[in-house]
Amino acid sequence: MAINDYSDYDGVGLAELVRSKQVSASELLDEAIARTDELDPKLNAVVVRHDDHARQQIDKGLPDGPFTGVPFLLKDLDLLAGTRTTFGASVYKDFVAPHTGTLAARFLAAGLTIFGKSASPEFGLMPTTESRLHGPTRNPWNLDHSSGGSSGGAAAAVAARILPVAHASDGGGSIRIPASACGVFGLKPTRARNPLGPDRGEGWGGFACGHVVSISVRDSAVMLDALHGPEPTSPYVAPAPERPFAQEVGRDPGRLRIAFTDASTYGDAIDPEIAAAVRDTAKLLEGLGHHVEQRAPKLPADPAEVIAAIVACNTGLSVRLAEQALGRKMTDRDFEVLTLASAANASRASGVDYCAAQLQAYQISRALAEFFADVDVFLSPTLCLPPLKIGELDTMARDLSGISPLLRRYIPGTSLFNMSGQPAMSVPLAWTAGGLPLGMMFAGRFGDEATLLRLAAQLEQERPWKPRRPPLCV
Repeated sequence: MAINDYSDYDGVGLAELVRSKQVSASELLDEAIARTDELDPKLNAVVVRHDDHARQQIDKGLPDGPFTGVPFLLKDLDLLAGTRTTFGASVYKDFVAPHTGTLAARFLAAGLTIFGKSASPEFGLMPTTESRLHGPTRNPWNLDHSSGGSSGGAAAAVAARILPVAHASDGGGSIRIPASACGVFGLKPTRARNPLGPDRGEGWGGFACGHVVSISVRDSAVMLDALHGPEPTSPYVAPAPERPFAQEVGRDPGRLRIAFTDASTYGDAIDPEIAAAVRDTAKLLEGLGHHVEQRAPKLPADPAEVIAAIVACNTGLSVRLAEQALGRKMTDRDFEVLTLASAANASRASGVDYCAAQLQAYQISRALAEFFADVDVFLSPTLCLPPLKIGELDTMARDLSGISPLLRRYIPGTSLFNMSGQPAMSVPLAWTAGGLPLGMMFAGRFGDEATLLRLAAQLEQERPWKPRRPPLCV
């Protein structure tokens, strides 16, 4: 298969080629491996390789699924039995997964061939992918810039067309942030839509979920059909869809009531190029027949403080589990300074403090539910600054005081919809003057991925992004 032909297909398209015997699963895997070998030395997106494991999958016979024969990367936070998972942490550099996670098992059942793991920051804590263990993952559009995080390896690999779709996860924006930074499509599903077991019932107090980043809207929708549904450890269940998600792509979204803001969650001014791109998107939506008005929700609590408290407690647990497993105290030889500092913050907090943060998250969720009583979709910038340069967020610095203020300016709004559990997506609709992609964030009502997928497909037709590839990948 010619290299340009491969790049023009999304995952569903490649699977159709395999199904019609125009190409074999082995040939697709060879192409993905060749592209990884060629491009990853520049990007550092694929940090664990198990090519032979993928070949064994093919030799044993792949399941008949919607993505049969499509090469795939699992994020380096999830488990696939018999393969390394490092969680981006030095202490786990040689850890081999003893079993397969439920989400990974569903990826396999969909027919995907998993040939490696994509880069993540340590424990997925940062909106940039620059772990001490693996080094920085670079943005395919400008190698001096970050690919975002925490699913930065996945987004960089998809943007570079190493593969058309890859696993991603999102606890505070970690699907949408790298999707914006790298110019790909990223949907965070409704809370509990996709499974998190068998080791967890929920992640980060219900904030976290897993799905994919992709070059097409239909890949995201078809994958959601393959992944969603409860498991025995699910503590709650997302509302059932009215029809398969794949059938929403291309369906008329109707005249939607869309509110938008070109400002930060805190009301602060944002990067002028990004604010202008939001207003341009609002005009595009109005031109498509939607009712658009400038309006934003008022929040009863500070989302940055809420997510910091919840994440710190979960990080503290991760460090404690490592100490119990290894029988010694963790030091900065094991984990990055930021991880240990976050865990130390948790040790100084009480159970009451954790409950107070959860209560504030519920209050934010309630305010958002009231806002969406007469709004179908809310448009805002995914990132309020252009993609950061490599090194701007240093998780090994002795002085970490600059990180929180920068995060407050960079990603003030993504975590809101992790708190509320609402679906939200980043759609690549604009570019900076310097040639970096800008994603626009759209959030929908709880359980209503259908409206977002219809709108995303409409925007994909109106302002196509799929054919665009970074210069280093052409």
